[in-house]
Amino acid sequence: MEDPIQLKEEGNKYFQASDYEKALQSYTQAIKLNKDKALQAVLYRNRAACFLKKEEYAKAASDASRAIDINASDIKALYRRSQALEKLGKLDQAFKDAQKCATLEPRNKNFQETLRRLGANIQEKLRIQFSTDSRVQKMFEILLDENSDKEKREKAANNLIVLGREEAGAERIFQNNGVNLLLQLIETKNPELILAAVRTLSGLCTGHKARATAILHYLGIDSICMWMSVDNEEISLAVCNLLQTITDCLLGQGKEEHHGKEEALVLDTKKDLRMITTRLLDMLVSKKVSGQGRDRALNLLNKNIPRKDLKDHDNSRSIFVIDNGLKKILKVVGQIPEMPDCLPLTENTQLTASVLLNKLYDDLRCDPERDNYRLICEEYIKSKIDPQDMDKTLHAIQIVSGVLQGPFDLGNKLLGMKGVMEMMVALCGSEREIDQLVAVEALIHASTKLSRATFIITNGVTLLKEIYKKTKNEKIKIRALVGLCKLGSAGGTDYGLRQFAEGSTEKLAKQCRKWLCNTSIDARTRKWAVEGLSYLTLDADVKDDFVEDEPALKAMFDLAKASDKTILYSVASALVNCTNSYDTKELVPELVQLAKFSKQHVPEEHPKDKKDFVVKRVKRLLKAGVVSALACMVKADSTILTDQSKELIARVFLALCEDPKDRGTIVAQGGGKALIPLAVEGTDVGKIKASHALAKIAAISNPDIAFPGERVYEVVRPLVSLLNTERDGLQNYEALLGLTNFSGRSDKLRLKIIKEKALSDIENYMFENHDQLRQAATECMCNLVVNKEVQERFVADGNDRLKLVVLLCGEDDEKVQVAAAGALAMLTAAQKKLCSKMTQVTTQWLEILQRLCLHDNMEVQHRGLVIAFNLICADKELAKKLVESELLEILTYVGKQEDHPKKQHIISVARDCLSKCMDYELIKPLSQA
Repeated sequence: MEDPIQLKEEGNKYFQASDYEKALQSYTQAIKLNKDKALQAVLYRNRAACFLKKEEYAKAASDASRAIDINASDIKALYRRSQALEKLGKLDQAFKDAQKCATLEPRNKNFQETLRRLGANIQEKLRIQFSTDSRVQKMFEILLDENSDKEKREKAANNLIVLGREEAGAERIFQNNGVNLLLQLIETKNPELILAAVRTLSGLCTGHKARATAILHYLGIDSICMWMSVDNEEISLAVCNLLQTITDCLLGQGKEEHHGKEEALVLDTKKDLRMITTRLLDMLVSKKVSGQGRDRALNLLNKNIPRKDLKDHDNSRSIFVIDNGLKKILKVVGQIPEMPDCLPLTENTQLTASVLLNKLYDDLRCDPERDNYRLICEEYIKSKIDPQDMDKTLHAIQIVSGVLQGPFDLGNKLLGMKGVMEMMVALCGSEREIDQLVAVEALIHASTKLSRATFIITNGVTLLKEIYKKTKNEKIKIRALVGLCKLGSAGGTDYGLRQFAEGSTEKLAKQCRKWLCNTSIDARTRKWAVEGLSYLTLDADVKDDFVEDEPALKAMFDLAKASDKTILYSVASALVNCTNSYDTKELVPELVQLAKFSKQHVPEEHPKDKKDFVVKRVKRLLKAGVVSALACMVKADSTILTDQSKELIARVFLALCEDPKDRGTIVAQGGGKALIPLAVEGTDVGKIKASHALAKIAAISNPDIAFPGERVYEVVRPLVSLLNTERDGLQNYEALLGLTNFSGRSDKLRLKIIKEKALSDIENYMFENHDQLRQAATECMCNLVVNKEVQERFVADGNDRLKLVVLLCGEDDEKVQVAAAGALAMLTAAQKKLCSKMTQVTTQWLEILQRLCLHDNMEVQHRGLVIAFNLICADKELAKKLVESELLEILTYVGKQEDHPKKQHIISVARDCLSKCMDYELIKPLSQA
């Protein structure tokens, strides 16, 4: 079609049919072909209308302007441009166009209303703008005035932070020289003002790529990194958050879409991101950077460099870091805190660096990339090995030890490098304590998977025993003991602990507990004592003694509340051992007899591993404050709290929740809140264990107390996850009890359960042969039928839901009857259709109803009579059917009974039934009979 007029008509038809995309195509084609100016104005005007409908306001304004350029009095084009400009936030320009429209058509009420609205909006915008400007100015005056009252300055600082988080406030601060003024606050060197300034800058950057880029360039990445390097935890963390916010913006994450606003043009961000990464890598090896600052740099690299999703093929950022910064990370890993030239570190610095090494290695896509990574590591370690310089060699062994805590397979290959193992052996035999310390730690980390088990068991154990006997340095002694424990545990039954260690396990554990409680020993060394206990508590005698030692438990909990990955895992392992929450294989009696017959050794359960002892240990742990310690552990940074640690913590929680009497204590100490993230993230086993613990709490606790506020809705999904055949019967049962409790609280919770698609699973359990599961599912459904959406499922044709409930009312199990009769009473009260449907689903309905109305259990009887009343009220014909049956005699018998406080609710319902039948004139009062 090449006729512009025909194309215009075609576009009009599409527009009237709301097919704006095809209308656009027709108008665009017509514009290209048309040469008539008057028609061109109409086409642009019509296309502007399409863009308005598609909410593409910038294009709508542009097309309307083209129409106005041809015909300045085109009232439709003027009005459409006014509408588009209003949506774009250009209220003053929109007002001018609306004013022209009103001048051309003064009686048009639509134009007058638009003028009034735009005028009011402009006034409000000006009011806010001037109000915000003056507030911002006043705040900066107070903050920069050294003579200002301290309380006033604090208030102004907090107000500035709040204002920076609002879009309008952030824009006003930015436009009114705010960044420069904030920089002046930072230069005051007053920690409170620096914090306020940095937090305000974070607010300005959040969700706004243009502002974030401008602020990054204005402040300079060097200045930001310098502020993050200070030895002040709060300031360092605040600057780290600012840099993370800027990075998120540059990566296009966390961006809020402001509908109709034109996005500012921003240059390619790759250069800025690379500049940030380079400066963070430089921070790792700078002596001017504090331990806190180094940790922040490592955390930022951990969070932003490796891919979030391995389906994304672009791992160029990891490759860049490996090529330009792997040696710098290795330098951090190779630091020895006891050496004079050590960089400033915190307790977590080297472990966080090992985690980064692991993440970078996992982010590689192919063998050539992994080979390159390995070659860089080997080259760096070789450059450090010097038989003539033991201090230099010491760093090489420390690097291998650090890599073993990160990408273990790579660490294993590095162990195989020529001279590495020999140097470890040489260091063990050295007279210098620092040499022994580094060598022992390396041996411990090398024994994690015992890939080189023969060498380590043959040589490592002998060396560790020698060191343990001879050294007087507690730091070395503890590490040697942990090495022996670890090798003994990993070696299996043929290499038991008693074979390697000096004395009995009880004696060794007692020594570990002493070290743990000795606050004069540094925290890093005491953590090794915890790791030793995590192996030794496999012994039943040791675990029993340990939970009796309250000071040792408290010391362990205190370390766990602010520690690294190793301590969290070790604490969780020890607690799993003490609560016997590890998986055990059931011994098949027949196989046991067969083993005894063939004279094979059959391990017997230790007396102190029996239920009574486990329960006592759990009670002691609860008394010692284990829940608050676990809750703190769950809050640890994701780089520290591994999925394996989460699983162990979930196992402990489940063991603690076993006794219903303890669940209130667990909730009071924050256990309910701590379990929610464990049920959502981690290993599959860990999530199931945490969900089961949540189900135990949800089954008997008041949800408003156990999971206050919006948190209660987060618990629903973990409970629903337990409703499948892969879970065991106890998990199914307790999940149903929890959902029953929740569904009885509010309709919002009932909707959440429905949204999580739990209804079909609950219905399936109502068919279960297992009495308790059937009862729990029916009770849950009894609460859910209050919801209209659930009622509609029963009303819908082609299902047996109502039939199932009616038949369950006839069950012998009283609890099932109570729940089913309650559900049926609510359904028949809410939906009249279900009253007649009930009589069609089964021929036994009347017999079941009569049994309910005569039941010995008053609760069942009351619900039966309510169902009868609902049927009578629903339909006269249905009431007649009931009157003609034996039900009339039952109602008469119950209704004639003397008033009685305990039975009055039952008698009243029976009388209401009879009264309704009299209203229908189906029966007559006794006096008229």
